[in-house]
Amino acid sequence: MKSVLLVLLFFTNAFLYSKSFNSINDKVAYYKNRYKVHCLNEKITDNYGNGFEDLYGTRNMKTILFGIAYRGGANNYYHKTNKRDNQNPLPEDGLNNLCGEGFSSAIYLYGTNFSKVENKVFVNADKDTLFYIQNSAMSRKTQESIIKMVKDRIDNPNLGPIYLHCWNGWHQSGYVSSMILMQFCGYSNQQARAYWEQNTDGAYKKFDNVKKMIANFSPFQEYKIDKEIADLICPCMKK
Repeated sequence: MKSVLLVLLFFTNAFLYSKSFNSINDKVAYYKNRYKVHCLNEKITDNYGNGFEDLYGTRNMKTILFGIAYRGGANNYYHKTNKRDNQNPLPEDGLNNLCGEGFSSAIYLYGTNFSKVENKVFVNADKDTLFYIQNSAMSRKTQESIIKMVKDRIDNPNLGPIYLHCWNGWHQSGYVSSMILMQFCGYSNQQARAYWEQNTDGAYKKFDNVKKMIANFSPFQEYKIDKEIADLICPCMKK
């Protein structure tokens, strides 16, 4: 499994996509205008997978970093034509739609049923390429692999965004998003915990292990970014 992940991570970082940007400013402007959301709490798709129809297959999708990283769930239980158990990876149309939107990677933050995903590499008519990998980010090493993927997309405007997802788009995706905000937007552990709670649609009780992971995370010094870039890519946070 580890060797497969390393190979996919190599290809994920190697492939560019058809949307070409001259700078990170252009990339951020494109995705901000595309999805019309400005703050971390705002949804691109809702709890039933509706909203931005070109991203159908996702659920509770939100911005983490403009044009760089997004979070959410997988629209399985509420899917209009392919309903299945909630505890599953993204449906096929969700992956294809993300690819069509220029996303280069999708990361499934649980392991349940990931082995049943038949197609983990998607290439659309525009030659956009999306790789689907699994990483729960529950160790320092796997945390770093996600942080590095995010940093690569900050440094290279022509690497497409990442979609990090769990089942509902609440808990595990919230944890990884908290980690990213601490790394790149200067959030404290307390601010990250508050962000996590506010984005669970009220389901924030229990989950002690996730709360502990947020409390114990410390940013990687080698992936720090300038304040100017942080101000560009970090959304606002509504209280």
